[in-house]
Amino acid sequence: MSGVKGKVAVVTGATGVLCSSFAKELARKGAKVAVLGRNKAKADEIVADITRSGGIALAVICDVLDKASVVNAAAAIEKALGPCDILINGAGGNHPGATTAMEIMKTEDLASTDPASKTFFDLTLEGFDSVFRLNLMGTLIPCQVFAKQMAGRPGGTFLNISSMSAFNPLTKVAAYSAAKAAVNNFTQWLAVHFADVGIRVNAMAPGFFLTEQNRNLLTNPDGSLTPRAQKVISHTPMRRFGEPQDLLGTMFWLIDDSASGFVTGIVVPVDGGFMAYSGV
Repeated sequence: MSGVKGKVAVVTGATGVLCSSFAKELARKGAKVAVLGRNKAKADEIVADITRSGGIALAVICDVLDKASVVNAAAAIEKALGPCDILINGAGGNHPGATTAMEIMKTEDLASTDPASKTFFDLTLEGFDSVFRLNLMGTLIPCQVFAKQMAGRPGGTFLNISSMSAFNPLTKVAAYSAAKAAVNNFTQWLAVHFADVGIRVNAMAPGFFLTEQNRNLLTNPDGSLTPRAQKVISHTPMRRFGEPQDLLGTMFWLIDDSASGFVTGIVVPVDGGFMAYSGV
């Protein structure tokens, strides 16, 4: 697609597996890409890959939970590349303090003194707060900052990254599921709020993809699947994990005004059929 050529695309969480692929493909299609993340070495490596391939990119070290950091990043991007046209909110993640050890609590768990048997009662407020801040506030703050560059100009778009857990909460990850459900709701709210000033707002909800964050949960040291991963695959009709390239077509459709100019306020599952399958 050529709808992104010459546009300025800002990608948060861009040093991760999925969002780095977004950044690289946007640059390949002719966008000027700002690679935002907290890891300078990784951000520089992604930008080097892009520039070696003839693309235009800028590495910006940024903490999406620090508004001053995001404001400074936005100013640097506007000076170097121009005002933002496309914002992809890819920063997100989970926290061990907001994750239970068991999928379902058993009666015997109530009396357990094993610290490894972390139940609902052992979830920490700090862990819950961390997950909500990263996933929801980490979406709010960049939207608030970059919308000032986008409002009133044609073709502005936000793309938020949701999750399968937003629709049907996954076991163990209580805070992450609730936070991603909030991202879905916030996406709809933003779409209505910004419609008159020319900013479209949509989201993608990836199914199960192997990333650095979840690799230890889904694979054993020898590369075989964990019981949780086997359950995921058995509930995914296409019988595989997603690959980063599986998200690219949906991404380009949602951010390209010439392809989806009348689409706003939706969340698109890219999940191999996971959400459609009842398990029976």
